[in-house]
Parts: sequence; C-alpha cells; structure tokens
Amino acid sequence: MSPLRRLFALHPARQDHLPAARIAVSVAVPLVLLLTAGRPDLTIYAAFGAFTSIYARHEPPRDRLRHQAQAGLLLSLCVALGAALAGAPEAVVLAVTAVVAALGAVAAAHWALRPAGSVFLIFAVGAIGSLGQAAPVGTAAVLAAASAAFSVALGAASRWAGEGVTGPVAAVPAHREADPRQLWAHGGRFLAATSVAGALGAASGLSHSYWAMVAAAAPIAAPDLGARVERAVHRVVGTLGGVGVAAALLSVPLQPWHAVALVVVLQFLAELFVGRNYAVALLFITPLALLMTQLAAPAAAGDLLQARAVETVIGALSGLAVVWLTRGRARD
Repeated sequence: MSPLRRLFALHPARQDHLPAARIAVSVAVPLVLLLTAGRPDLTIYAAFGAFTSIYARHEPPRDRLRHQAQAGLLLSLCVALGAALAGAPEAVVLAVTAVVAALGAVAAAHWALRPAGSVFLIFAVGAIGSLGQAAPVGTAAVLAAASAAFSVALGAASRWAGEGVTGPVAAVPAHREADPRQLWAHGGRFLAATSVAGALGAASGLSHSYWAMVAAAAPIAAPDLGARVERAVHRVVGTLGGVGVAAALLSVPLQPWHAVALVVVLQFLAELFVGRNYAVALLFITPLALLMTQLAAPAAAGDLLQARAVETVIGALSGLAVVWLTRGRARD
C-alpha cells in the first residue's frame, strides 16, 4: 500500500470499543467529581493520572495490571515534578522535560510499556510545569495517584467485560531484554529530539513550547525508520485537521461542564481510532488536549490554535531529523 493510501486507510477493528469505553470512564469519573466539588482548576492533575488507562490495551489482565501500575507511578511522578516546576523559567521547564523524555523512554522500553516512548510523560511535565501557578505538589501528586489507581482498578475489572480475555489478546514480557547501551541510545534520541524541538519552539515566540517536544517524541516511539516517518506525517496531518475541529468547538462559549463532557467524548473517539489510523485519532486527540489546557489555564483561542499547529510542525521536523541521523542504528 502506498504511503498516501496508508494515510487514509483504516486498519480492521479489534474490539476497540472495550478499551475505549474503559478509558473514557477512567477520565470521566475523576473529572466529574472535581467539577462537582467546584474545582475545575484541579482537573488537569487528575486527567494526567487517568492517562494510566491508555496503557496495556489488549493485554491479558495480569499483564495489564502490572503495566498500568508502572505507568501510573511514572505519570504521578511526572505530575508532581510538573507542579514543582510551575513558575520556573521556561528554559528550566523545557530542559527538565527533555531529561524526563529520555528517562521515561528508557523506563517504558525496559518495562515493555505500550504505548511505547514517553509522550504522555512529556505532556504531563511540560503542561503542568508551564502553568504560571500550579496546585501544591502534594495535592497534584495525590490527585494524579488517586486517578491512576482508579484507572488500574477499572483495568482489572474490565476482564469481566471480556477485555484481555477474548478477542485480540497480546501478551508481553515483564521487561525487555536488551543491551543497556541500546536502551540508553534509545533514550538519547528522545533527549536530542525534544531538546531541539523545545529550543526551536521557544524561539518561535509562541506559547506552549512543550507541544513541539511532544510532537518530536511521537515518531521516535515507532519501531523502525519507515514507521517513524509515517508517524511524523500522520502527526502533522492529523494535528492540523484536529486544529480545525478544535477551532469549531472553541468558537462556542463553553462552561467547564461542557468542556469536560467534550473531553470524555473525544477521549472515547480517540481510543476508538488510535489503533486503526493515527491521523484520524489526532482529529480527536488535538481538541482534547486543547480543551484540557483551557480548563487549567484559559487563553485566547486563536493564540492556542496557532501555537498547536506551528509547534507540532516544528516538533515533527525535529523528530524526523533525529530519526534520519540515527537511521543506521539497530531497531529499538
């Protein structure tokens, strides 16, 4: 199949509605509880903890429990780190986020976590660290950990719905057997790509430079050169389309309840398609990320949309440059 046809092709469904529904519930419950308590400003910390539910889809229950517990620990630590960085100079936040990108990628590879790489860890540290004022570190960590624990519990209970028991089940090893030099070289690619992307994103003068870092890390998480190039193209095309979707949603005055409802729906749709076509999934992931950002720190919609589009292109090109320069290395 040609690259152009792959851009629009949908892979066969794999009972994606089961993990998609579970992940949507994992996000919905903590966000609704915080809104009910009158604290929409705290939803960002719970949302990142809920991203624990994204890991280990289609894995057997025992593997999913272990891998989600590991992912939840990493995400909770990143939320706490981001809260500690809030208010620091942008250069410091970006530098620490780049280090997290590398260390997180090494940990994810060693533990054989899926999705691979450190995209969600970068997002957590960068987004929260970029807030002018964050919640106390303890509060942020507790909210993320509680949300992560709920996600793990829901992941364990989902076996009764058949997830990981029937249909597409992919067992994975407890950890990856690899040469430590390969693992650290893998982390080095994340460090190089996110460092360049963060620096260029900051130099652009636009907001949310960490979005460039997220976009730079996304293609490196793919397993080989061809998949990495394709992932970068999908990232740009899908994000630009998603910016259009977000523009339509943000053109309407939204109350926090509306934003949370949209976040849950978009999360479900993203998980429904992410395994079938990455570009299509980004049509929903992009407005989801922007709505989460608006809930935590409202900003002018036009500036937000422009930053998302430009920073994504900067990041994808940075990631591709590192992928190309290291193309002769062994498969990760």
